Amino acid sequence: MSGPTTQPVPRPRTRSWWGWGWADAHPDDAECAAMGALLPGTLARPLPVPRVGDLRIANPAVEPPASLAHLVDTHPRQRAAHAMGKAYRDVVRALRGRPGRIPDLVARPTDDREVADLLDWAGERQVAVVPYGGGSSVTGGVEYRGDAHRAVLSLDLTAMGRVLEVDTVGRAARIQAGTLGPSLEDQLRPHGLTLRHFPQSFEFSTLGGWLATRAGGHYATGRTHIDDFVQSLRVITPAGTSASWRLPASGAGPSPDRLFLGSEGALGVITEAWVRLQERPAHKASASLFFTDFPAALEAVRALAQSDLSPANCRLLDSGEAALSGAAHDGSAVLVLGFESADGPVTSRLEQAVGLARSHGGRPGTASPAQDGDAAVSAWRSAFLRMPYLRDGLARMGAVVETFETAATWDRIPALIEAVREEVGEAALKASGHPATVNCRLTHVYPDGAAPYFTVLAAGRPGDEVAFWDDLKAVASDVLHRHRATITHHHAVGRDHRPGYDRQRPEPFALALRAAKGALDPRGILNPGVLVD
Repeated sequence: MSGPTTQPVPRPRTRSWWGWGWADAHPDDAECAAMGALLPGTLARPLPVPRVGDLRIANPAVEPPASLAHLVDTHPRQRAAHAMGKAYRDVVRALRGRPGRIPDLVARPTDDREVADLLDWAGERQVAVVPYGGGSSVTGGVEYRGDAHRAVLSLDLTAMGRVLEVDTVGRAARIQAGTLGPSLEDQLRPHGLTLRHFPQSFEFSTLGGWLATRAGGHYATGRTHIDDFVQSLRVITPAGTSASWRLPASGAGPSPDRLFLGSEGALGVITEAWVRLQERPAHKASASLFFTDFPAALEAVRALAQSDLSPANCRLLDSGEAALSGAAHDGSAVLVLGFESADGPVTSRLEQAVGLARSHGGRPGTASPAQDGDAAVSAWRSAFLRMPYLRDGLARMGAVVETFETAATWDRIPALIEAVREEVGEAALKASGHPATVNCRLTHVYPDGAAPYFTVLAAGRPGDEVAFWDDLKAVASDVLHRHRATITHHHAVGRDHRPGYDRQRPEPFALALRAAKGALDPRGILNPGVLVD
């Protein structure tokens, strides 16, 4: 007789400390080389995957008191993983063994009292505190730059990851800030409710991170930003706790929640929020349309945004972006449309939207029997989820692959897109000697404007990739400023966008923001260098 068989225990997946997402999902050397071969001027072979053991990590400059020691981790891998976000420049710095200032300590508080105690201790010892959620920042928002502080503490909120209370009558929930996107939705699912906020970083980002950066979600119209879901916030600051009332609406003076939304941890640590929920959608429909004339496609999208159809997805890919995602290979621009509802079928609204787009020259796509629904929609969706991993693979080949986004009014959109394509492309050619690809898609659309999202693909300067990208980003920022387009629509300011943000904001507001920083963080320990000095 044979004994009982045992099933192998699956190995838990681990996050990449240096790149995007899961460590086992990155392209291997052969796939990296194959991608690099398509881009003249890249390296002959990929840079090796970086190892924490190769970094020079000094011993922590401070030790926590015994009362807080159980919250603190000093393991080199954890410290290295909390040193940067996930922007292209972060990935390249890790590949080159130059991650910058590595935090001395990583702390994981479990409640508000522990957050307050950590802030009190850090203030007394002049330790910089960098709040950290999922670490998916692409603007330098979770790293420390400079040497003005004795030590750096990365304040990881992910141990505060619970849905604390659900109000099914008012369709709202009180949720801790460290709750990662998938866990948040899993905890709401038994109630038949959803937050319905799905940024590309959803799997690796937290509610608190979304709130602190005013993150945009996947949906193109309606409630596009996390701001739209907030009922109230609880924030721990060195000056005390700010807890706003939970209200459906209020006209009582300037909103305290608006002060902390987008504050990026510079004014306080968001620890929980009441957020508005929705019933989970049961009806969905999608389609794609192809345009040979990009300006006509822009007009179609504007007409859709100014209608009352409110598509959940209304993404316009230019011909380069459509080819890169596999949505089209004939030089067409592609409009991806999607509708959803918890109440009833949405096919009639989709048909109206398709008809409106056809009146501007769009050609409907066809469903593929080999794929789930429309072939172009499926191709775009797959590419959308895979692209950050491919970016890291191309970075290993010395390529520059990065994105930036903005928003402007409709009257400025055509000239803005053309100027970015032309001037960033020229700057890349001049700097590297190789042509660059600058693609554009519209990710969010409004009755009065849209959010263009640009992808830059170029051969870098081996060993000098960070400076090369910073130069291109400076050119792009100048274009945005000239066209009165925002320095960021949903990626936050961080440290990388500070020059553009300083130029965009009115000086009286900057004066008020500096005063708020001084009042709430008098010792200047909270995320120094973000938003305001």
